Amino acid sequence: MLKNVPKIISPELLKVLCEMGHGDEIVIADGNFPSANLAKNLVRADGISACDMLNAVMQLFPLDQYDSNNFVLMQKCEGDTADTSIWEDYKKIVKKYEPNAEPTFVERFDYYERAKNAYAVIATGEEKQYANIILKKGCVL
Repeated sequence: MLKNVPKIISPELLKVLCEMGHGDEIVIADGNFPSANLAKNLVRADGISACDMLNAVMQLFPLDQYDSNNFVLMQKCEGDTADTSIWEDYKKIVKKYEPNAEPTFVERFDYYERAKNAYAVIATGEEKQYANIILKKGCVL
């Protein structure tokens, strides 16, 4: 066992986070995201909310300080009335660890293309729509 590693970080996910280098990206995906189809490396986190996973990952993972597109959300499709209040929760969690971080919004299909290039996708059990996050890893200082 290790100290100070959040309990929801599985050994598999800890390995993935350790393998990632500066500039690599990881997706924290909601339950509707096509995770298995898009992921180079898929980490299952069924039953875990995206907020809990984001909080756990941010404790171990600095964002890329050289790229302002280090915290990326999927833009709502035009005319979609889905509740995106979870974005405010994400902002609060990220700002707790990275006070200057602001989300960038990417169109849905461009988001999928970016996710294909991510180092890994964490498939959570999050039920809210548009609850996907891409994080770009920075340097541990």
